[in-house]
Amino acid sequence: MPYYESAHPPAVGFASPMDQVIIQQPIANRDCQPNCPPGLEYLSMIDQLLVHQKLELLEAMTGFETANKYSVKNSMGQKIYSAKESGNLCVRNCCGPIRPFDMKIYDNFGNMVIHLHRPLNCQGCCFPCCLQTMEVTAPPGTLIGTVEQDWSIWKPHFSIKDAAGDVVLKIEGPCLTCSCGGDVNFKVLSADGEVELGNISKQWSGFAREYFTDADNFCVTFPMRLDVRMKAVMLGACFLIDFMFFETKGKKK
Repeated sequence: MPYYESAHPPAVGFASPMDQVIIQQPIANRDCQPNCPPGLEYLSMIDQLLVHQKLELLEAMTGFETANKYSVKNSMGQKIYSAKESGNLCVRNCCGPIRPFDMKIYDNFGNMVIHLHRPLNCQGCCFPCCLQTMEVTAPPGTLIGTVEQDWSIWKPHFSIKDAAGDVVLKIEGPCLTCSCGGDVNFKVLSADGEVELGNISKQWSGFAREYFTDADNFCVTFPMRLDVRMKAVMLGACFLIDFMFFETKGKKK
């Protein structure tokens, strides 16, 4: 089965607070994607994820870097996963957005279904031999893919690879990654870079939230028939992009 077969639909914004409820994990048809990692079945039925970072009051008031926490929702605002950063407190506050970390992603039953690992690497176009990477395992311990930064001067570029190291998708960001009152879009392209298949959009959340915190909202879109493993890797790419480009803006105060 190919990794993808159709283009992405238009992005949908966040639902109203009354719709942001936890739902029981649906059981997808396993025949759609054989050997689907446990906990990823629901991903076979959706073409969009909304990622909402939890606002940490201690961090907003003091600038003390706390572990990032996220809710991952479907297009109706229903929670399907929760994600929590784990790492050393001192490293988190000393290294800031380039810090190494592990991200554990749980389903609504409390089972860890995805594990992300980001090693410590330099960030910037001056260090082409030490670029950002992220490993994605599902179930934890079983590699399903990686997100690897490609060296580029003007625009951020990433490759999404499968477990064999083959490029499945490309990600191309804008020249300027500051919000400036609007969304910041990272295009998801085919492996040859010719066809746009999806999008990772950092959504504008209002002046106060954008300026005084680093709690962000993202919308991730992809083809419905994309392999669930690559959908999980795209979710990992969303977290990596958040850390690389949007983690420090709340420290402006």
